Order: sequence, then structure tokens, then C-alpha cells
Amino acid sequence: MANEEAAQQTTDEQTEPGLSLQDLSSVLKIIDLCSQRGAFQGSELEAVGGLRGRIQAFVVANAPAEEQQTEDGATDNG
Repeated sequence: MANEEAAQQTTDEQTEPGLSLQDLSSVLKIIDLCSQRGAFQGSELEAVGGLRGRIQAFVVANAPAEEQQTEDGATDNG
């Protein structure tokens, strides 16, 4: 039984849940798509928009330096 428990613990450690910046970027796209399709009621828009803003700020703050430089360069050009 000890071997089974050790094997289960090892498996649990390997499949620990997590989120990447790509996952969060996908969430932003899903929120935008749902908003365009009218999936949210008016009373929900403030909460959804606030959450979207926090997720976007997190993604921007944690994006790799190369992407931030590219975005800054694009902003300066246009």
C-alpha cells in the first residue's frame, strides 16, 4: 500500500494545475467574444469588465520583455 500511495503522490505532483500567460490571454479573447455576442446582461458588465481589466493588467505586467519592447515600438510608430 505504501508504494501505491507514493505513486499516487508522485502523479499528483506532476499534474499540479496551473495557468500560463497564454491561458489568460485566451480568457481575454473569450470574454471579448462573449461580450460581442451579447452573452452578458447589463448588470453583469461592470463585474466582467473589471475582471477583464485585472487579467489584462496581469498579462501585460508579466509578459516577457521582448513582447513589451515590440508593443512599445508599435505604439511609437502609430
